[in-house]
Amino acid sequence: MSAVAPDNGARPALRVEGLRIGIDRRMLVDDVSFAVAPGECVALVGESGAGKSLTVRALLGLLPEHAAVSAETLEVDGVDVRRLPEREWRALRGARIALVSQDALVSLDPLRRIGAEVAEPLEIHGSLRRAERGVRVRELLTDVAMPDPERRARQRPHELSGGLRQRALIASALAAEPVVLVADEPTTALDATVQARVLSLLRRIADEGTAVVFVSHDMAAVRRVADRVVVLRDGRVVEQGLTEGLLAAPQDAYTRELVLAAAPAPRTPPAGQAPVLATVTGVGKSFDRPVLRGVSFDLRRGRTLGVVGESGSGKTTLARILLGAERADSGTVSWGGGARPRIQLVHQNPLGALDPRWTIGRSLREALAAGGVPRAERAARTADLLREVGLDLSLAERRPAALSGGQRQRAAIARALAAEPEVLVLDEPVSALDATVRTRILALLDRLQRDRGLTMLLVSHDLGVIASVADDLLVMQDGAVVEQGPAAAVLRDPQHPFTRELLAASAPSP
Repeated sequence: MSAVAPDNGARPALRVEGLRIGIDRRMLVDDVSFAVAPGECVALVGESGAGKSLTVRALLGLLPEHAAVSAETLEVDGVDVRRLPEREWRALRGARIALVSQDALVSLDPLRRIGAEVAEPLEIHGSLRRAERGVRVRELLTDVAMPDPERRARQRPHELSGGLRQRALIASALAAEPVVLVADEPTTALDATVQARVLSLLRRIADEGTAVVFVSHDMAAVRRVADRVVVLRDGRVVEQGLTEGLLAAPQDAYTRELVLAAAPAPRTPPAGQAPVLATVTGVGKSFDRPVLRGVSFDLRRGRTLGVVGESGSGKTTLARILLGAERADSGTVSWGGGARPRIQLVHQNPLGALDPRWTIGRSLREALAAGGVPRAERAARTADLLREVGLDLSLAERRPAALSGGQRQRAAIARALAAEPEVLVLDEPVSALDATVRTRILALLDRLQRDRGLTMLLVSHDLGVIASVADDLLVMQDGAVVEQGPAAAVLRDPQHPFTRELLAASAPSP
C-alpha cells in the first residue's frame, strides 16, 4: 500500500515506502508505507503484534542486528537512513528524530536529576555553554507545562508523579529541536486527567511545527491527538486516512472492530439490593503523608465496586487493606459473618506476577496445592481452570513470556480462581492491553462473576472500563472519597467537580 500524502501539502518530514522487517525468517512488517509532514500527527494503531513498535524502531535505527530490513524509501528530514552506519545514527537521533517511550520511569536514569536528563541532548547536539544549558533546561520544562521547573530540575525521577515524569521525558526529547517526534504509547499507564494533559501537549507540539508519530492502542487518545491514522494488522497496513473520517466510517472489518472495542457498553447492574459483604468505616492510613482519610463505603455481595481516581489518591492502598496486606491506622473493616472471606488479587502486570521460570500449568497446580486440592485432582482442575478462562490446554506447557498480554492476564485470573475466592480485587487489570483484548477480558470477568457469584473490587483510572464493569462507584481524590453511589447514576449526573473533571478528561474530543 502506498503512503497517503500529508493533507497540508508540505514536504514530508518522514517518508516510509514499502518497509519490510523480518526476524528469524518471519516477515513481521510487510510493505508498510506512510508519510508525516511538519505540523502533523499521524497515529499508528493496531493490536500487539501488529508491527507498530518494530516500525518505529526502524525509524530510529534501533532494530536488533539480526533483523532483515528493506524499504523503497526510508527518509528522516530528507536523509536516506536505509543503510546509515551507527555513528551517523547517533548524530541523527535526538537532533532530527527523537523518542518518547511508554515507561518514563524506566527511560529516565534513576540516579540523575531531571535537569541533567533534559540537558544531555543539548550537550551532545548543541553548542551552548553550561550556564546557557541550565537556562534552556528551565525553558524546556516550562514549555511542557512542568510546574515549578526550577525545583523539578533538581529532583530525581522517583520524586515525580507519572505525568510529570512523562513531561520531563518529552522535554528531553524536544531539547535538540528534532524535526520528528515519535511517541510510543506515551499515555498508557496515566490517569485520565493526566493523560488528557499529555495528549494536549503532544497536540500543541505538532501544531507548533513538529512531525509527530503517535503509537497507541487507545482509539480515544488517537481521536484527541491525531490528524491521520494508519491501521496495522499482522505487519501490514489495512487502512489509513484522516482521523475523523476513518473513525466515523471505517472501511476495513478489523478497523471497525478496534473502533467498537474502544466504546465499551455500559454495565447493567443486577436487579435488587444485594446484601452487604463488607462495611468500611472511617479508614485512615499514613506513610510519610496521609494516604487514606476517613474512607467509608459498603462492598455488596455479587456486585462490582469500581474505585477511580488519579495516582496518589489512595486506590491501591485501599485495595491492600481489604486484602489484609496493609493494616489501617484508624477505622474498621467489618466482614459479614465476622471472618474475612476468601479473597484473591489480580495484578496489573501478569508478567511480573507470574513466576517466569514456571509453566502456566505449574503455577496453577501450585495455587491449587495451596488451596488444599489433592495431588490426584490437580491436573483435571488445571484443565478446568484453563477452559474457564478461555485458554487452550496446550498453553499449560508454556511459560509467561511465551504468551500474549491477554493470554497472560487470563492465566493470572485462572490462578486467582484456583483458590475458590469469594472476592476478587482487580488492580488495573486491563490498563496495558489493546482495546479488543481489553474488551474480551472484561467480558470474561463479567461471565465469571455471574457464574461464580463473585464480589469484585476493580481499581482503574479508565472510566470506560469502570462504566462497562462496575455496579457501584467510589471516586477518590487525595485519599478521601469525594463521591459514591450506583455507577450509572454517578457517571450520568456527577455531583463533585473532580468527578466532572475525570469525565471531561475521558470524553472523546468533538
